[in-house]
Amino acid sequence: MSMPMLAIKGTFRVRGFKPDGDTVNFTPDDVADWKLVPGARPVVPRWDGSAAIRLEGIDALETHYGVDTSPSGEQHQPLPLAHEATQGLLKALGFTAFDRDDRDQEKISSSTPEASEGYILTRGADVFGRCVALVGRKFQPVPNGYAVEVDERMLRNTANYQQIEAGLAYPTYYSEFPELLRASLTAAAAAAAAAPVPGKSVWEKDSTTTGTKVTGLDSLTAPNGAVILPKLFRRLKDYLDLSPSNPSLSCFRAYLAGAAEDRFYLQGKPEVYSGMHHVVEVTGDTVRMTHAPQEIVFVEK
Repeated sequence: MSMPMLAIKGTFRVRGFKPDGDTVNFTPDDVADWKLVPGARPVVPRWDGSAAIRLEGIDALETHYGVDTSPSGEQHQPLPLAHEATQGLLKALGFTAFDRDDRDQEKISSSTPEASEGYILTRGADVFGRCVALVGRKFQPVPNGYAVEVDERMLRNTANYQQIEAGLAYPTYYSEFPELLRASLTAAAAAAAAAPVPGKSVWEKDSTTTGTKVTGLDSLTAPNGAVILPKLFRRLKDYLDLSPSNPSLSCFRAYLAGAAEDRFYLQGKPEVYSGMHHVVEVTGDTVRMTHAPQEIVFVEK
């Protein structure tokens, strides 16, 4: 079954922002269009009418997660690969070159072009006020302000699909994203995993389900650190921040059990679980997920 999503035409801009492999800045041609976005939560635009877009159905390696006031500060996953995902997204959206700020390497100081025309297909906003959407540059399927039933052909024209197809991001699903489109992304991910591009694909060194040895945060953040599902990285980073001098994983599953906001089910099964401890296994200093990312569907909050 396809899904109705609102089409909004506008421009992508990256100068002064910190885009990554699954987040980018977008300004509608008419900023009043933000009020048309469906769902219970509103999009929260900035003063200039732009808003952050969180790409639907994918999760790219983190380039800046957390806050400076946390014990470990803002952190990232292996940056060479994380930056490949950022570059892939910006290229898909029409940016041919960009420079990073000398003082903050995650901030873009200039880009070519300054702005790139495109569109988003959205069904709502997340809890942070970001618009969750499919994003594209060409082949906008319907005029601005119209809703469209998104099918596989339309999905393939989006940067979301292209990031998965290139092995630059993991499929990560939520319950209101239709099964048909999930299946399309899963097939693209399987093809990317079967022939990973060296140095550019998460699947080349992915250890989400095979096991990751964690001896400290450096195990997850160094250039040659573990490549794992970003959601698992975020949970590990927050857990390790609780006791920075003690990287033991002995309480990690208990920590996950307390994070009841992670509600999910496994594809094709009716039971809803609360807490990622149901799909995470810890053996000594090694952690792994017992199910692949594409098997898990998180319940919308």
